[in-house]
Amino acid sequence: MSSVDFLSQEKIWFDKPRYDEAERRFYERTNGSSQPTQDVGANSILQDIARARENIQKSLAGLKTTLCNRGSGQPSLSRQSQLSSSSAADQGEIIGRIKSLELENHSLHKVVDDLRAALSKLECRVSVLEKSPASVTPVTTPSVPYTNGTTVQQKTSAPVKDDEEEDDDDIDLFGSDDDEEADKLKEQRLKEYAEKKAKKPGIIAKSSILLDVKPWDDETDMVKLEECVRSVQADGLLWGTSKLVPVGYGIKKLQIACVVEDDKVGTDMLEEEITKFEDYIQSVDVAAFNKI
Repeated sequence: MSSVDFLSQEKIWFDKPRYDEAERRFYERTNGSSQPTQDVGANSILQDIARARENIQKSLAGLKTTLCNRGSGQPSLSRQSQLSSSSAADQGEIIGRIKSLELENHSLHKVVDDLRAALSKLECRVSVLEKSPASVTPVTTPSVPYTNGTTVQQKTSAPVKDDEEEDDDDIDLFGSDDDEEADKLKEQRLKEYAEKKAKKPGIIAKSSILLDVKPWDDETDMVKLEECVRSVQADGLLWGTSKLVPVGYGIKKLQIACVVEDDKVGTDMLEEEITKFEDYIQSVDVAAFNKI
């Protein structure tokens, strides 16, 4: 076993002839020597020797591997010591982590206990505050008027019983007169507002109308026709400009504008009044109608 181990661990330079040959060629090139190279047969012998050495080393390495695999069932003392040391280190690390987790758990328990204590205190305070209005009722203080008409309430800190509150509610020393004055003032202001709103004029809806007034023929006096149209008067009617527009064959029509209030004057009324002048007027048409 010792010889095999020695041969397997021995370092043999199998490629030395190649490196020697390369070194020789390098120096020959640098020195410019023209010496002939070694024979091809010598080179082949050296290569065979190198291959044999390489095969020997491979066989020794395989033998060592086989022996190691056979003896793997019984680990050496050094291996056992390494395993024991690594396991001890792992156990120490695990113990340290467990201790840190225990400390953290203890601190978290402490925080939870503090929160529970604070929550219980808050619940006690809320329960006391909820019960306090039912047991004690504050005194209703009457308002004291100032000279400028405003009122203030007197501060009192002593609680009283329900019977005393009922007695105080029955007797109102200051509130009745103020309520009557406030109602009168409110009614007066509402009345003034209604009067002011009634006096304000409303929006009057108006329209602009363009009428086409047609005569019977070309012999009709257009000046007299326009006078007849403008003679129609009514509340909310205002006549505007006019002009003569040729129709054909020498006949002209009167185109006249007017402004009317929608609630007072309509187009039907205008057509009816204008067509009463049958001697001059044949028909009346609405050429344009626009809201103002």
